[in-house]
Amino acid sequence: MITQVTRRALLLGITAAVLLSGCASDPRTALPPPIVFVHGNGDTAALWITTLWRFESNGWPRERLYAIDLPYPLARDADDVPQAGRTSTDEHMRFLAAEIDRVLRRTGAHQVVLFGNSRGGNAIRNYIATPASAGGGAAKVSDAILGGALNHGAWVNPDTRPTNEFNGAGPFLTRLNNQGGAGIEITPGVRWLTIRSDNNDKFAQPDGEWIGAKGTPTHVTFDGPELKGATNVVITGIDHRETAYSPQAFEAAYRFITGKAPATLTITPMASVVLDGKVSGRGLDNDPATGCFENNLALRGAYVEVFATDPATGARAGARVHRKTVGADGRWGPFSADGRTSYEFVISASGYATTHIYRSPFPRSSDIVNLRAECLPDADRRFISVVTLIRPRGYFDPRHAHISLDGKAPVLAVPTGAAGVWALRAEVQDTPGRSVPAEFDGEHVVGRAWPTAGNHVVLLELHY
Repeated sequence: MITQVTRRALLLGITAAVLLSGCASDPRTALPPPIVFVHGNGDTAALWITTLWRFESNGWPRERLYAIDLPYPLARDADDVPQAGRTSTDEHMRFLAAEIDRVLRRTGAHQVVLFGNSRGGNAIRNYIATPASAGGGAAKVSDAILGGALNHGAWVNPDTRPTNEFNGAGPFLTRLNNQGGAGIEITPGVRWLTIRSDNNDKFAQPDGEWIGAKGTPTHVTFDGPELKGATNVVITGIDHRETAYSPQAFEAAYRFITGKAPATLTITPMASVVLDGKVSGRGLDNDPATGCFENNLALRGAYVEVFATDPATGARAGARVHRKTVGADGRWGPFSADGRTSYEFVISASGYATTHIYRSPFPRSSDIVNLRAECLPDADRRFISVVTLIRPRGYFDPRHAHISLDGKAPVLAVPTGAAGVWALRAEVQDTPGRSVPAEFDGEHVVGRAWPTAGNHVVLLELHY
């Protein structure tokens, strides 16, 4: 597995022209095609940060890489029944269509490449399969890349949540997998790539444990993410999210788009780093009292502070280096960062806990460093502090990586043989404010145990 040190190794003396020679460029601009990245269920554009960094490190122009933020990223329980704070497959598709049109106008290109993870694959397939007269756009897409897409469902049972979009026997996936009534699974005219795990995708398992039905057959096999007629790539050991966000997935996607291997899988540091992103919250329309919905709506009025930290202790290294009250657009930056410095991001917002997010250094600029304000569960108030280590771009799998949190190796089972846990907790019961170190696969993040008594939530967030 690629280590943090290897990921950050410098690649010098290679120009964009050399890196992208042979790439299937857009004929209108002689530039590589714009790529639109589509996140999964409940997620944000921010999950694509390292993937964009890898494309940039291979010479892809930053202005031709777009990651979308679906305002309500969770699927409905029943696709045909309106549900507060959630989106239907049609709403998802129409949002994607509008974003694609915006990218085409901005770039002057006539086609885009679409790259989606999980539920993002549903939106991509739906957009391409839908006639232009109904809002679809196969003619606007050259390539479709689906990482860990639930192309044949997370379960196949007409009697269990029959109209849910993830039911392989439901009307949505049945339509996509039987185009033209002839069992065709891909829309012609577009080049298709699927990327899947050999057997470590939590939503392509024969047992229903990861969908809350332990011991019940799903009737889904390990090859569920594949599509007949597509180029189907299998990568050993990767998990559901790593099918899109890992170096191996990037390599497969880059090779598919360009016809050659990338010059590097490492992330080349920039001399000057500028960070920005959106602040959002949990709750319907950002009102925690209505329930804990995942959303990507701007949290207007939130106050964001940034502090440089000591990488060994997590302590603040001086006064704050950035502050901003978030406006209607939700943006918390721009912030000129030091690519060698670790940072603490602090979000204060009415109705939320003070949220402290610790991150290791950012080697490159990004405008999708999204921050989400959190609420403190009542059950956590019995602890002096709760510090949560999160890995948004993959799951914690003790079989494949070294994991440590607060000086201990977490006890982490892997149900049904597939990794699926992306958050680990350290419940501090001794000293408030002390250092809490974490490590995953060579990436180190250290935070502080801010007390629950002061309504604080602490996250240690991994890049990789």
